[in-house]
Amino acid sequence: MGYRTYRRSDMPQKNKADHKSREGLPDVKLQKNEIKTLMQNYAMPYRELMSYYRCAMMEVETKFNVLNEELSLQYDRNPIETIKTRLKSPESILEKLHRKNHPVTVDSIEQNLNDIAGVRVICAFPSDIYQLEEAFLKQDDIRLVERKDYIANPKSNGYRSLHLIVEIPIFLHDHKRLMRVEVQFRTISMDWWASLEHKIRYKKGLQESDHVDQELFECAKMSAELDSRMEKLQQFVGDLYE
Repeated sequence: MGYRTYRRSDMPQKNKADHKSREGLPDVKLQKNEIKTLMQNYAMPYRELMSYYRCAMMEVETKFNVLNEELSLQYDRNPIETIKTRLKSPESILEKLHRKNHPVTVDSIEQNLNDIAGVRVICAFPSDIYQLEEAFLKQDDIRLVERKDYIANPKSNGYRSLHLIVEIPIFLHDHKRLMRVEVQFRTISMDWWASLEHKIRYKKGLQESDHVDQELFECAKMSAELDSRMEKLQQFVGDLYE
């Protein structure tokens, strides 16, 4: 399932599902049979687990909405442009369990996959990303599990983003449960590049192409330069009117 978007008005925006490369996936019929088996054997536990992940996403989303509200008063602008959420589809879950050689069970999903629930925070400037990350991780009910900074260290294809895996409690009617959520931070420019790269490379079923790889990498460099220039301009204007 693709990311759902929440803009400042908190109105949900419809997003198309993420598409991964189909290479290495199990046979489609086999995959459908395994999904059917998973749902038949673990119907209620699976539904409960997905419900817990949705609750965890809501908790994380609320935290960023609160930070956005506070910082907008402090700096007279919203550091967060958009918040998107997504719950991994059964097909994507099954594919990842296969790829990592994990059992196809509900317990295996929770124990072995950290990105079932995803929250993507789109910011105006790179400095906003690190400011929000710091404020978010300072909260005493958030535990950082993993951090990958692809802004400071972009991937070889040019991809830039800050990825966190965090553990957050959700409070149910009779107990507390710790759930893991993947949080991605991007600027508008980073998200624009990643979205178009995905459309070009995966939705067209593109084979290996040095020309396309190089062009996408050059576009990623231009995107990074644009982020830098726009942030410097924003700082200049801010200093001018202090």
